[in-house]
Amino acid sequence: MRRRMFPVAECMATLFVVLVVLGGRAASAAERPHVLWFVVDDMSPHFSCYGETLIQTPELDRLAAEGTKFTRAYVTAPVCSTCRSALITGMYQTTIGAHHHRSGRGELKIELPPGVKALPVLFQEAGYFTCIGSGLPDLDFRGLPLNVASGRKKPAAANAGRRLGKTDYNFQWDAAMYDSHDWSERGKKPFFMQVQLHGGKLREGSPDAREAFRRRVIAELGSATDPRQVTLPPYYPSDPVLQDDWALYLDSVRLTDLHVGRVLDRLEREGLLERTLIIFMTDHGISHARGKQFLTDEGTHIPFVVRGPGAARGSVREDLIEHIDMAAMSLAAADIPIPATMQGRDVLSKDYQPRQAVFAARDRCDETVDRIRSVRTERFLYLRNFHPLRPHLQPNAYKDGKAIVQRLRTLHEAGMLPDLVETLLFSATRPAEELYEYREDRFQVTNLAAHPDFRSELESHRAQLDRWMAESRDPGPEPEAMYDSDMAEYLKRPNPEVMKNIALMKRWGNEGK
Repeated sequence: MRRRMFPVAECMATLFVVLVVLGGRAASAAERPHVLWFVVDDMSPHFSCYGETLIQTPELDRLAAEGTKFTRAYVTAPVCSTCRSALITGMYQTTIGAHHHRSGRGELKIELPPGVKALPVLFQEAGYFTCIGSGLPDLDFRGLPLNVASGRKKPAAANAGRRLGKTDYNFQWDAAMYDSHDWSERGKKPFFMQVQLHGGKLREGSPDAREAFRRRVIAELGSATDPRQVTLPPYYPSDPVLQDDWALYLDSVRLTDLHVGRVLDRLEREGLLERTLIIFMTDHGISHARGKQFLTDEGTHIPFVVRGPGAARGSVREDLIEHIDMAAMSLAAADIPIPATMQGRDVLSKDYQPRQAVFAARDRCDETVDRIRSVRTERFLYLRNFHPLRPHLQPNAYKDGKAIVQRLRTLHEAGMLPDLVETLLFSATRPAEELYEYREDRFQVTNLAAHPDFRSELESHRAQLDRWMAESRDPGPEPEAMYDSDMAEYLKRPNPEVMKNIALMKRWGNEGK
C-alpha cells in the first residue's frame, strides 16, 4: 500500500510541479522570437532585388535571399498617417475612421472602435518590450549622427530625449504603448521593434538641402546616381528637373539600404538575427505627381520582404497581400492570438488561403478633399473617383511646394507637355471609373472602363468594391465639422496657399464638385 506523504513533503512535491510548469512557461516566453519592422517613408520597390537596374541594393537583396520576397504587396492607403493608422491596428483605415490624412488633430478627436487595440499594446500585454526608433543607438531616422541639424535646420532627434520614431496615427493613443526608442533597454524580454526611416523624404527640401544630400551620398557611397541615366515613367516628361529628382530619390533608396544593412549587422553582432522575425516595407510609393496620395501602382505598390521564423528562405511569392497583413503575421509569430476583428491576415500560416482581391482608399490629404476607392484582382485594377469633376492634380500646398510638381505645372502652362501627360495629370476632370489590366499595362495609362470588350470585368469589379465598402463599413466623406476642426490646426501656422485651397474646397463642395 502506498504511503501517504506528510503535509510538508506533499507541499514540497506540489511546489516542485509548479516550478517545473512555470519554468517551462518562462523558457517558452524567453524563446519567443523578437519582431522587427522596417517602415520606410515614400518609397516604391526600386530595389535591385525587385528589378531596378540603375542602382544596387545589396542589403535588401540579402534580406530577400534569406527570406521571402512578396512581389505584389500593396498599401491600403497611399499617404503616411492613414497607412500607419492601418498598419498599427491591422485594420482598414476606413473601418476605424482614420482614413483622412492628419485627421483627429484638432478639437474633434478620433477614438478606436470598441475592442480594437494598437499592436504595441497587444505585444505589451503578452510580455514584450515595445520600441520604435532608428534601430541604431548612434544614428537618427535619416542615418545621421544624433543632434546633427538637417538642411532645414530642424533638430535631428525625433521626440527629443526618448528619440521615438515616427508614429503619425490619426486616432487617440497612449504614448505608454512604447517602452523605449531601442531594444537595448529590454532586459530579458523579447522585443517588438519598429525601425522608422526617412526614406524618399531624404531627397526633399530646398536646393541647398538637395545639394547637401547629394554630397552626403557621394561621401557615404562613393558616387551619386547620374540623372542622365534615369528613365522616367511615360506619364512624366523627360525633363532635367524631374530626372535630377528621380536620381536623388534612387540615392535615398541606396542610403536606406545602407541603414538596413547596419541594423542587420547589429542584430548579428548581438546574436539576435536568427531569433528575429524581420519585415521590411514602405508606407506607400514614391512621392510624385501620380505616386503618393494616389491608387495606381506608383502610389500603392510597395516592397515587402520577410525574414525569420516561418518565412521560407529564398522564396518569391506572387499572391496579393495588403500591408495590414504584417500585424497578423507578427502576432502569429509571437504566438499571440490574432483578434477576431483584425482584417489583416497571417499570410505565413500553413493553412493560409491567398486573397483574391486587395483594396485601397484615398481620402482628404491635408486641406485637399478627395475620395477614391480601388479593388485589385489577379489581372485588373479598378478605381472609382467620387469627385470626377475635379482634376487629378488638385491644388495642394504640400505637393505644390515640391520642385517636381512646380516644374510640371510650368510646363503645362507653357503647353510643353506630351498629350499623355496632359491627359493623365492636367485634365480638368477625371473619369468616374478606371479599369486597367495592370500586369500588362505596367504604368496604368490605358483606361479600359469604357471598352465594350471589358464590360463584364468592369461590372464584376464594381460589385466587388461595393461589397467591400459595405462589409468594411466605409464611412464615406468627412463631416464638415471634422474638416473645419482639423483645418484650424493647419491654420495655426498662417499659410496663404492653404487658406486659398480651403476656400476652394468649400466652394467646389457647394457646387457639387
